[in-house]
This record gives sequence, C-alpha cells and structure tokens, in this order.
Amino acid sequence: MKHTVKRGLGVACLLLAGPSLAADRPHYDPASNEQVKQLIQEVSQDSDWQPEQLNHLFSQAERRDDIIKLISKPAERVLTWAEYRRLFITDARIKAGHEFMAQHRDALNRAHEQYGVDPTVITAIIGVETFYGRHKGRHRVIDALSTLSFDYPPRSAFFRKQLVAYLELVKQEGLNPLLPMGSYAGAMGFPQFIPTSYQAYAVDFNGDGFRDIWTNPVDAIGSVAHYFEAHGWKKDAPVAVDAVLEGDGTKLENLRKNRFDMQDYSQVAAAGMTAKSASLTADTRVLPMALSLDDDQEQMMLGLHNFYVITRYNHSRLYAMAVNELAKALKASDQGASDQEAARDQG
Repeated sequence: MKHTVKRGLGVACLLLAGPSLAADRPHYDPASNEQVKQLIQEVSQDSDWQPEQLNHLFSQAERRDDIIKLISKPAERVLTWAEYRRLFITDARIKAGHEFMAQHRDALNRAHEQYGVDPTVITAIIGVETFYGRHKGRHRVIDALSTLSFDYPPRSAFFRKQLVAYLELVKQEGLNPLLPMGSYAGAMGFPQFIPTSYQAYAVDFNGDGFRDIWTNPVDAIGSVAHYFEAHGWKKDAPVAVDAVLEGDGTKLENLRKNRFDMQDYSQVAAAGMTAKSASLTADTRVLPMALSLDDDQEQMMLGLHNFYVITRYNHSRLYAMAVNELAKALKASDQGASDQEAARDQG
C-alpha cells in the first residue's frame, strides 16, 4: 500500500510538470560546481544518500533564471487591506471552500478534535495558499531549491538548509527527488510547506504510511492542524475583534506597520484603541491594527493570540486577516447550508 501511494504521487507530479523541461538549461553538475560538490560531501556523510546518487541527481537539477527573477522582483507597492481582501475573499473561493469542507468533513472534524483547530481555519489556510489544491506550483522543487541555494546569494544559507531538508525527506519517504513540484521558493503541496516545515509538522493523517501533502488532502488537513497546534493555537478562541480608535493612533507605534509585537490590552486602551463590543481583560495580549480600506478609510482591529499564531504561518497581517475573514465566510456558508437542510427536513 505504501509503495502504491508513492508511485501515485510520482504520476501526479509528472502530470503537474506539464510540457517537457527545456533541454538547454544549465545543470548543477558537481564536476564543475564547487558548491554542489561540497554539499554532496556534507549530505552523504550525514545521511543515507550515497555520493554517486547525489552526483547523478544534481547533474539533472537545472538552474532556473526565471526563479531568480521571480524571487528578486520587488513588489510594485504594498497592497491595502481592501485590495488584499478582494483577492482572497471571493464568491468563488468561498464556494470552493464550502465544497472542500463538505468533501472532507470527517478529516476536518477529526483534526479539530485532535489538534483543536477549527475546520474553517484549516480550510481557509489551504484556500488562501493553493485554492484548495488547484494551484500547488509549477516548478520542480529540486530546481527551485538548487537555484536559490547556489545562485541567489541574498538568501543562499536559508535555501541551502531547505535543500538539505528536501533531500532528507525524499529519502525518508521514498520519493523520486526529480518529481515533486512546488512554488518558485520550494513550498510544496496543498499547504505550501517548505521542507523544514514538512519535516516538523507534516503528518500521515490517513494512516497509509506516507505523509502526502502533494496529492492527499486528508494528510494536508492534519498537517496544517498540527502546525497550528505546535505554534500554540487555542481551541475555539477568537482570532481578532473589531476595535475603535480615539485620536490618530500616534501613541501606538506599530499600528500601521507589519509588526507582531503583542501588548497588554490595558496599554492599548490607554493609548486610545478599545474593543468595539468584545469584553477583554486588562492582561489580554492584543495586536492593535489600522488596516487601509478604500477612500482613505481604515478598519480598526485587535488581533488576539490565535491571530498571532496565523502570522507564524505567513508573516503578514493581511494574510492573517484574509485567513480569518475567509474562515468566517466559510462558517457562515456552512451554517446557511445546514439551516436550509434542516428546513427541508422539517418541511
């Protein structure tokens, strides 16, 4: 069973690869690349990889100039919360999320019971990351990580660590390292885990002996929930609450910055921001935020502990807000469907 599943992954990854890869791209042949040769020596000493296996692998890994361009391209500008929200909180994404929840209800409920993470939050993460698995990446992971490890000096140390972790995980899971696909930064599968996150948090949630985040949504569901539990998620606790601000917020230094320094609610209230309707104790840790809307308006929010946990998945306030808003929309959609079903049963 285990090997059958893995062969299935190989087929899926080949299908994701699309057209044949360009034959004229430079390869990372260790015979002509000292960085590759050194990495092979290190990895073969500390793992089950044999030098000749790694030599063969890296002679097929390709340097991708398009990946260098993608990761080097500066953002044209920072999106407002209104713009970011329009990208991710759409009718199509809510509808597809509702269908994903209905299809995987048992796994989502089991993850909630085992890890304490709400099914709508798990679904929202997968929805924001890959549109529920529709957009998992079009780059071979070995190419992306090799390119960024050996030819992107600004973050070569980080990506070298990810490359080593990738080699470890494909060896452990029995995968062909040339097949898995991912983002241009080497993020993989439904939840877009980087290799070190896969090693730490991926779980075999369907019990088939393989932690398959690429093609198995059940394993992806359990893995996302495990990630959040490991980062301190509080079961059934709110993520953020609406707030009001007196004055211009100058006493709150990071009000409009992408920072994550939590403060006691008493301090924030003294500086002019209070919860709109929620009752918070003086020592509740909060993250005060003023989020840009259209027409120079702002939405005032207080992020709570679970909001901070979401920012450990992606270090962006807007990302965490999108996950929270999508989760709320999914909860409303799910409740609406349940109410309609109950009404039909009564009728």
